[in-house]
Formats: sequence, structure tokens, C-alpha cells
Amino acid sequence: MKIKVGDKLPSTELFYLDQSNNVKKIDILDLCGNNKIIILGMPGAFTKTCSALHLPGYIKNYELASKKGISKIICIAVNDPNVMKAWGENQNAGDKIFMAGDPFLKFTKAIGAEVDKSEKGLGIRSNRYTMLVENNEVKKVEEEKETATCKLSAAENFLKNI
Repeated sequence: MKIKVGDKLPSTELFYLDQSNNVKKIDILDLCGNNKIIILGMPGAFTKTCSALHLPGYIKNYELASKKGISKIICIAVNDPNVMKAWGENQNAGDKIFMAGDPFLKFTKAIGAEVDKSEKGLGIRSNRYTMLVENNEVKKVEEEKETATCKLSAAENFLKNI
């Protein structure tokens, strides 16, 4: 991963579905604004570790994140916005997690988080990471060495140290 603590987020577009199920584009910088946010980078919607540990951990620990001054949690995966919305609904993310698709890997490649999972039938995906961003500047980032692992990036561990 080439983005590190002290770096500014790169201006790139993500996709999401609004309340009327219309596809919308939003620049990550506009989405984050001048807030203290957490970005969850995941290989893909409905994948095992993402659905069993990473996303549910942040849904479960949403109140703790809020108490630590986090105003928004954004989940980004290399999927289209329809899949991201369906996955959020499946996980009961509600208003706790903003589900954003990076189908063209623009954000993922801009921060250097892309990994080749072609041997598993997934193609190029994002590595698993959790990032704390304040005023569009990276304050903390934890990246897993392997996408099937969710320890450093897990809510319980990441939130404990911010």
C-alpha cells in the first residue's frame, strides 16, 4: 500500500445508490469532507471474511467509533453500487456505514491497495485495510498481509488504538 500516515487522500470518484436507487458518483474528498472518518477497504462484497468479520465488526462497534469522534464510516469494495447496497442491506448496515463501490479500482489503485486475486476467480481487488482520516489526511492505516485475515483492521483492534 503506497498511501501512508500524513498523506492526503487522492481525489477519486466512488459510486453509490441514493434513496431512490439511482446511481450517484461522489468524490472521496467530498464524501469525507473536513471530518474524522474511517475507511474500510475490502476485497469484495459478500466474501467470507468481509461478511463474517470486517464489516459486521464496525456495524457492531458503531457507537464506540462515534464516542471516539468518528462522524462517518465508509466501506469501499471493488464492486458496483448495486452490489454494495445489497450487501449493506444484507448486513443491516443501515445508516451506520456508507457503502461505496470502486468498480474501476480508481481509489484502490490511487492508494496502492490493489491485489491480484485472479487465482481465486476474483480478478484485481482491494487488499483489506482500515484507515483513519481526518480533514482528508491519513492519520492511521492498518493493512492486512493477506485478504483472508482480519486482525489489524478489525474494529475491536483498530478502535482500541485511536
